[in-house]
Amino acid sequence: MNHHPPSTAAGRVLTVALGVVPFTVLTVLVFGHWPPLARWDQSVAARASAYGAAHEGLVDVWQFIGAVAVPWTTRAVIAIVAAYLWRRRARLLTIWLLTSAVAELVLVQVVKAVFARERPAGMLVETTGFSYVSGHATAAFVMAGALGVVLPSVRGWRRRFRLLVLLPVIAVVWIVSADRIALDVHYVSDVLGGWALGLALLTATSIGFGLRPGLRRRRRRHTASEGDGTTAPPRAAVIVNPIKVGDGVAFRRKVTRALEVRGYDDPLWLETREDDAGNAMAKQAIENQSDLVLVAGGDGTVRVVCSALAHTGIPVGVIPAGTGNLLARNLHIPLDLDDALERILEGRDRRIDLVAVHGDELDNDRFAVMAGLGLDAAIMSDAPPHLKKQIGWTAYLVSAAKNVNHPSVRVQITIDDAEPIERRVRTVVVGNVGMLQANIPLLPDARPDDGLLDVVVIAPRRVTQWPIVLWGMMTRTKRTDRYLERFTGRKVEIHAAVDVQRQLDGDPIGPGRYLVTEIEPGALTARVPKRR
Repeated sequence: MNHHPPSTAAGRVLTVALGVVPFTVLTVLVFGHWPPLARWDQSVAARASAYGAAHEGLVDVWQFIGAVAVPWTTRAVIAIVAAYLWRRRARLLTIWLLTSAVAELVLVQVVKAVFARERPAGMLVETTGFSYVSGHATAAFVMAGALGVVLPSVRGWRRRFRLLVLLPVIAVVWIVSADRIALDVHYVSDVLGGWALGLALLTATSIGFGLRPGLRRRRRRHTASEGDGTTAPPRAAVIVNPIKVGDGVAFRRKVTRALEVRGYDDPLWLETREDDAGNAMAKQAIENQSDLVLVAGGDGTVRVVCSALAHTGIPVGVIPAGTGNLLARNLHIPLDLDDALERILEGRDRRIDLVAVHGDELDNDRFAVMAGLGLDAAIMSDAPPHLKKQIGWTAYLVSAAKNVNHPSVRVQITIDDAEPIERRVRTVVVGNVGMLQANIPLLPDARPDDGLLDVVVIAPRRVTQWPIVLWGMMTRTKRTDRYLERFTGRKVEIHAAVDVQRQLDGDPIGPGRYLVTEIEPGALTARVPKRR
């Protein structure tokens, strides 16, 4: 049996240390006068000053934006959200939000005083104080990051509504940051330092408060229906990854009670092992003639169980318990345990597709969400385990910062029977569904039951082109350009020129040169929430 590793003070300290790595590295580069960064700062500052001097009307517009989007405005937004959460009895999240806002105010002033960096010489407006870090950029980043953590966990906020909130918030971060650079009151590194300080602050406060995804809600009471005595009650099997679940005793009690009040017999409990992520357990559930299989674990456990239950017709209900919870998110299953159990056990059966996959050093397998080759797999591989345990999917932000300069690779992509296409890419992702954490639409047209694979090819040549890619993703643009391309098909083969990292459903599978994927329409029966 696996044992849940204890949370130690040393582990928490290490996690915080990892969270402050981007800020520490950037600060060392800035005040160590690293030539490439210094030249970039001076070049952008000089161009902003010259352009602003020749376009006074535009300077007035940027000055107005700066006056509206002051740090106190973003802090007020956090206070409003905190008040809303307080009304919903989410006391811990409320205090965390307010603490983060106060910590941001204090830390920005401390950092400015410690480093005392002078502002650019060509400022287009009068302002006081030191330059490093940008208080505007830090406050905006903390607001966006905090809302990105909180809003997806709030039951009752429809997915589209959450996106309508998060997209403007992300846009505010970019606009506020661009405003500081356009007015030449901050160097580019001041803005990047503000973002990095915001990331470090959110990491530290999240760990300090021991946050878990989702808001706790009261479970709705149900009464079991009376049987007629002619048929046996249905029986469920529960496959659990004990490392991911946490408090196994409380989890078992809640699941057992939720099944009991809905007329189920005592469930069959099956725990995964280090040498088996769920395959043998799923086969045991089949042999037990289970009427429903509940699986609680990381994306890897969910993938293995779904693969083993393909074409059996046994409904699978995914209880979110891992870092990504990608399949649960795409099937609109809440992240809160009580809500998830209610929506699954009172839900409907839906036939969804799976994807058969094989490659070098990879046995024949299946996935339900996405397979990737390149940068996305490197981010999954490098995400610190301690950070994933403490703050969930936001740990991938740290890994993304470490891999922002991940090298591009030459690939050949073959879709169905079409002629192969060649690209130099940062990453290629093949998906059965399209939403990432925080409702980021990587593959906006992907549907789990359309019998098609969706492919996205991401190929920015420089770091400065990433904002174009991210904007295209967040706005679900249909326009294809050399940085972001999308394709569809039933079979997709990807061959890389060199070994690169690969992943299935967010689970790293090691480096290799190729992946071959093919859709299996309607292979899995999933238990999903009823339509509203």
